[in-house]
Formats: sequence, structure tokens, C-alpha cells
Amino acid sequence: MAPERLSALDTAFLCLEGDATPMHMGAVATFRPRREWDADHVAGLLAERAARMPRLRRRVRTGLLPFSGAHWEDDPAFDPGRHVAVSSLYDRYAPDPLATFAEHWIAEPLDLDRPLWSVQLVTGLPDGDFALLVKFHHALADGMGAVELALALLDDITLPWQRRPVDEEPEEKPRSPLGAVTESATALLGQAAESASIAGSIVTSARPYPLSPTATVNSPSRRIGLVRLPAGDLRAVRRAHGGTTHDVVLAVLAGALREWMINRGQRADARSLRALVPVSLRGRNGGDAGNSLSGYLCDLPVEVDDPVERLRLVREAMARNKEAGPTRGAGALPVLAGRLPAGLHRLAAKAAGQAAPLLFDTVVTTVPVPSIPLSLAGARLREVYPFVPLAPHQSVGIAVATYRDGVHVGLQANGHAVSDVGSLADAVSKSMTLLQLES
Repeated sequence: MAPERLSALDTAFLCLEGDATPMHMGAVATFRPRREWDADHVAGLLAERAARMPRLRRRVRTGLLPFSGAHWEDDPAFDPGRHVAVSSLYDRYAPDPLATFAEHWIAEPLDLDRPLWSVQLVTGLPDGDFALLVKFHHALADGMGAVELALALLDDITLPWQRRPVDEEPEEKPRSPLGAVTESATALLGQAAESASIAGSIVTSARPYPLSPTATVNSPSRRIGLVRLPAGDLRAVRRAHGGTTHDVVLAVLAGALREWMINRGQRADARSLRALVPVSLRGRNGGDAGNSLSGYLCDLPVEVDDPVERLRLVREAMARNKEAGPTRGAGALPVLAGRLPAGLHRLAAKAAGQAAPLLFDTVVTTVPVPSIPLSLAGARLREVYPFVPLAPHQSVGIAVATYRDGVHVGLQANGHAVSDVGSLADAVSKSMTLLQLES
């Protein structure tokens, strides 16, 4: 059997990896046991479930030549127990002990010589709760793929949107040779035109120096903020002012970033901050196991004081993005990256990554957690906070997950640029309150 090669986009994420720019996604989930439980038993259960997942047994191997690509292979020394650890909160006097623990955990890069994932079980939470901390490298999966892998570690569930197992190949319908050639030629021509359009949009959308006031030097240290917003409050704002719940989240984050900048002594009225909003293409691309992504660029109107006006501007910007579609505009740079030769990313990915602040100031991603009861070893899932990798030279990345009656915001900040992520977390809650008061 021929080895499975990494796609060009998967390779790009792998090549962006560095000590100060680890490219793993993460999540912190808290659970409430219904009875007495044993941490070592739960860790063994996680290792057992991971061992049944072929994708979690594979590691990456790259060619020796500069332009060669990379491929997946089974790790001959795979031991799931090496990827599952048990720890206890060590700084219980910190303002948020779990966030403090997660800061050190998420800053540690994954070992690229082993399968690209890690699980940490954390005990010592109040009321007997425990936490599950999960890391998956972005080369292994995109956000939706990471959710599928993480859900397979939990107790058995039935997902209405899970069309097939993660590692099962879709059945192909037979085609005539002439039809296959015609379809391929048409697709290639269409992709060439589309790629040229995306490349042109990237050039015209790049902003001149000076860079955003939130741009910073890369740092290996991290700060973590965990914010929970009532889902009902966001729905009430949406009903009052229109748009989607995601629009409301973006407007809330714009207000939070505005206050955070002002508190840091920076001008918030100089220009908007621009967010890269990832968009999944899995439905269009057949549900590939790796990354299947595009994105939108959305200006966050931090220069606007009125929270309702901020929401209106965000709503209009996202409506324009959706009308154009996810494969047009500078935000579709992941699509373009996926069409470049994989070997080229080994030479140019790091240089291209350093230019990220020219296009966007932060990443705001939404993680699709199914709104059904979830559990681990019978313990009920209470909260889940996702984290997106920090792009080079950026101060903060933001990931959002809605689960049951809560909207959970995971803030990952550059430790050099953000010494107190708590002020940004507080600003998120305050921004939500101000918008709610106007509804």
C-alpha cells in the first residue's frame, strides 16, 4: 500500500511549526463525575480508545530533499500511554488555577517524531470535577476533524451529522474515461482562475506598515483566558438586532478588543482590527481526514464606541463575505496554500507565515461541538473551551464553542505581549453585558 501523503495545506501547517509558534489546536473540557472515580482508570480508558483510532497511531515522515513532501506512517513504537498523562492542579491560589495550568501545557510543542496528539487528565478541580486537556496538531486535522477525533475519546454517542467514520474512505461512483478527462480539465481550469483571483486579492488586501498595534514579537510563553457567556443572552441580542449568533460573537469580541486596547494605552480609533475567520469546506470536499479549510477576512470595528453599531458593521461585513463565497477573496488563502506544491511549503511556509500581520490581526474560529449530552467514564461534560494556534507576531487568537446553554470562549495570548489575559477576559464579559443592555 502506498503511503498516504500529507496534502499541501497539511504540510504548510507542519512547516509553520516552531518553538515560539507551535501549531497545535487545543481544548480544555471540564467534567462532573456522578460517582467515585479513579484517574488512572480514566487515563487507561482514553489510551484504549485512542489505540483503536488509526489516525492517532500515525506519525509524519518527511523526505530528505528540500522540495520533497511528507507522508504518514504507522509509528512502530506507538504506545498510547505515552500520549496520555495525569496531573493535578499545582497553583490553587491563582485567580484561575485551571487556566494557569493550561498556559504551561499549551505552550509545550508536540514531538514531531511521534503521533501528533497529546491528552492530559487534570484532577483537583472544585466540587470533585476533573478536566481533560487535548492537543491535536493542525497538520493532523482541521477544527471539525479535531472535534471528531476528540469525540471518539468520549463515551459512545450517535451523531446525526457524522456521515461516516473518520478514517473510512467515501465510495466513488464509476465514470467513463472521457467524462473523467473532461471533468478533470474543467476543474483544473476553474481552479487556476480561482487561484489567480485569490492571489490577487491577497496582494491588494495586504496593509502597509506600520503594522497593527497588536502585532508583537514571537514568544514561546502563553497566557490562557476562559470566558463563559450564556447562550440565551446571545440569542436575545440576535433576535433584537438580526444577523447570526456568530455575528453577535464577533461584535462582542470587537468591543472587548476595543476596551483592552484602550486599557493598554493604545488608540482604538486608528483603524479596525481584521480577523481571519476560518470556514470549513468539508461538505464540499467530501470530508477529507486532513485540513479542508478556507476563510473570510472580517474587519472588527474596534474604532466604534456604540455596541449596536459595531454589530451592524460586523453583520454587513459577514453578509458580504458569505455572498462572495468561501473560495474568493484574501481570506481564502488556505485554499491557495492547498493548491501549491507541498514541497514549496518546506521552503517558503515560515517566510509566508511571518507576513501574516499584513493580512489579519487575529484569528477567530468557531468549533462545532454537538449540542447533545456528552460524557467521559460516565462523568458529564460541563464546559469546553477550544484554542486556536497563534499566528506569527500576533498577540491573541480566539476560539469559540457553543455547548448546551453556554458559549465558551478560549483566549490564547502571546505571553510577551499580554501579561494579564484576565483583563481581556473581563472585557469580553463586559462587552456582552453592554450589547445586551441595548437589546
